Amino acid sequence: MNVFSFYVFSPVLNKKKTNMSHTETLTENSSLAHSLEKHVDVLSRKCYQCGKCSAGCPVADEMDLTPSMVMRLLQTESPVNDEKLLRSHSIWLCLTCEMCLCRCPMEIDIPNVMDFLRQKSIKEKKVNPEAKNIIAFHKSFLNSIRLTGRLFEFGLTLDYKRRSMALMQDVLLAPRMITRGKLHFIPEIIKGRAHVARIFKKTK
Repeated sequence: MNVFSFYVFSPVLNKKKTNMSHTETLTENSSLAHSLEKHVDVLSRKCYQCGKCSAGCPVADEMDLTPSMVMRLLQTESPVNDEKLLRSHSIWLCLTCEMCLCRCPMEIDIPNVMDFLRQKSIKEKKVNPEAKNIIAFHKSFLNSIRLTGRLFEFGLTLDYKRRSMALMQDVLLAPRMITRGKLHFIPEIIKGRAHVARIFKKTK
């Protein structure tokens, strides 16, 4: 067994923690890895760094931390590395395509990990500045669904530009989209919006 395998898979050799229950240990430990296990039921320690997630990720080249690096930093349970993860750009670039999950021999739900880290990053106000427009688009998209029950492209575009201030971005595409019937000025409101409203209410 190599040093890394021993570090990941051996029991914690600490008498104080040996006598504690698993639940008590999770409650006492405030690391991101333990929060993941407690709230999302994902075990970062299962990762043995084969690198298949990073090799298959379509946006790995754009990330400051590849998926395998994210998992390794979680395993360290270091406050410094936890801070680095929450302030990283990578967690916002994840497409949730689940390519990493499909390739992972341990079936670790990395997209779920990324989603947890995004929520934690927002809650603790540690969002990477480069993710500003990503979050703006996300909020505009959800706002469109909340108001009409489905995507209203014109409303989404206006709301996104208001939030991001990218007023001239793709502006030349608008005339062509309008003439081809791809951009409508009046939203199509679905029936049963009350059901959609209940979903949004539950997620607050």
